[in-house]
Amino acid sequence: MKKYIYIGLLAAASFFAGCSDFLNKVPYEDPSAEALKDEASAIALINGAYQPLQRPKLYNMRIWTLDIIAGNSEVGAGGGTDGIETVTLANFVATADNAAALDIWRGPNPGILYCNTVLESVPDMKIDESLKNRILGEARFLRAHYYFILVQLFGDVPMSIATPKPGDNLLPSRTDRATIYNEVIIPDLVEAVKLLPVRESYSGSDIGRASKGAAAGMLAKVYLTLGMYDESLQMCELVEELGYTLNPDYSDCFGGEERHKNTRESLFEVQYYGLTKAGFWDDENQANWLSTFMGPRNSGWVGGGYGWNLPTQEFVDSYEEGDLRKDKTILYEGCPPFDGKNYKSTMSNTGYNVRKFLVPLSVSPDYNTNSASIIVLRFADVLLMKAEALNELGRTAEAEEPLYQVRRRAGLTNRSDVEGLSQAVMREKIRHERRIELAFEGHRWFDLIRWDNGQYALNFLHSIGKVNATEKHLLFPIPQKERDANPNLTQNTGY
Repeated sequence: MKKYIYIGLLAAASFFAGCSDFLNKVPYEDPSAEALKDEASAIALINGAYQPLQRPKLYNMRIWTLDIIAGNSEVGAGGGTDGIETVTLANFVATADNAAALDIWRGPNPGILYCNTVLESVPDMKIDESLKNRILGEARFLRAHYYFILVQLFGDVPMSIATPKPGDNLLPSRTDRATIYNEVIIPDLVEAVKLLPVRESYSGSDIGRASKGAAAGMLAKVYLTLGMYDESLQMCELVEELGYTLNPDYSDCFGGEERHKNTRESLFEVQYYGLTKAGFWDDENQANWLSTFMGPRNSGWVGGGYGWNLPTQEFVDSYEEGDLRKDKTILYEGCPPFDGKNYKSTMSNTGYNVRKFLVPLSVSPDYNTNSASIIVLRFADVLLMKAEALNELGRTAEAEEPLYQVRRRAGLTNRSDVEGLSQAVMREKIRHERRIELAFEGHRWFDLIRWDNGQYALNFLHSIGKVNATEKHLLFPIPQKERDANPNLTQNTGY
C-alpha cells in the first residue's frame, strides 16, 4: 500500500516542493521514495496543499466574483461575452455548462488530494513531532476549507478522504453535505485547532501559514452556517483570547505593501509574492489579480485595469452617513484622489469602481507583479459572527459590544445606534454590517444563502429586480462536463 502513497508523495512534492518559503516551488533532484521521508519533503507536501487557493478557480477570481452574483456589483469588464459566465450566474439564467461553476467545482479538488496525501504519509515520517503536528493541522484546516467552499456552493459533493488506489471507484457519487460537515469539515477543524500553533510562533518565510486562530475562526463560521450558535460563540471567544485585534484603520487590511500583509487583524489570507514569470492564467502564477481586474478600465491607474466588479447604486446607497469605509472601499466622483488621480463617474458603467484592493503602479507596475495577499478571514468578521451568535441565542444586549467595535472603527461612534434593539432589529443591523464591512471580499453570497435557509437571499435579490431568482439558484449547477465524465453524479434540482 505504501508504494501507492509514495506515488502521491512524489507527484505532490516534485511539483510543489520548497524548503524555505512555502510560496516558492523548487523541484527535488532526487525523485526516489527515500527522498520523501525527511522534514523538507514533509514541508514540500503541505506547501502544495496551499497552492490551489491562489489560482483563479478560487481566490484569484471565482471567490470574489460571488459578490457580483450576490448583487453588490455588476461584472463590468469589456462587454459582449467578456465574463459571460459570471453574467449568467448573476442574472440567474446559468445552465450546467457554465464555465465559472466548472472552475469552482474543480478548484478545491487538487488541494483535497494534496491534503489527503499529507494525512496518509506524514504520520509515518520520522521527523520532529511538533513539526509533524503542525503539518497535519495545516492539512486538516485546508481540507476542511476546500470542502466548506464546495458544500456551500453545490450542496452534496463527492467525498474523498484518501488518495486513490488501484481498484478504487474513480466515479464516485455525491455524498450528502450533512455527512461531509459531520465527518470531514467539523472533525478536521476541531483537530486543527488542537494541532496548530498560534500565529506568533511563525516567523520568516513561515508567516501566513494556517494557525490555531485561523482554524478556530473557520470553525466558528462553519458552526454559524449550521445554526450551532453556542459552538460558534465558543470559537469566536477563543479567537479573542488568542490576541487578535482590529487594525486602527480599515485600509490597513488591504494593499500591496508588506505592512498590509498578515496584520494583527488577519486570521488567514492567501499569500502571493508577485512573481512576474508565470502567465496570467497559469496555475503557478504568484500575483494577486484583484487590482488588475478591478482597476478602472483602460485608466492606466494600476497594472492592468480591466474594469470588473462595478458596485451598484443600491450598494453605494446602503452606506450610512459618516461611514469612513465608503471612501476606502469604492471610487466615486468626488471621492478622495487615488494615487493623485481624480475619479470620474464615466470610468464605469455604474459610475463606481472598487477601490479597496487597488495597488498603485509605484507598488505593482504590471498585471502580474502584485504581491498583496487575499484575505480569507479577519477579526472584524469574527466580531460580527460573535454578535450574530449572541443575538440568535437571545443575548441581544451582549451582541452590542462586538458590533459596536466594528462600527466604531468605521467612524460610526454613536453607541445608541446599537443599544436597546429588539432581537429582530439587531439581526438586520448585524446583517447590514456584514455587508458593508466585508464588501467584495467574497462573503456576501455565503451569508445570503445561509440566512433564513436561503429565503433572505431570494427576498433581497427580488428587491433589487432579480425576480427570476428561485430556490434552485441557491446552489450552483453540477457541471455537465463532470457529469459526462462521471454518470454517477446527479444534478441539483431544477437544472
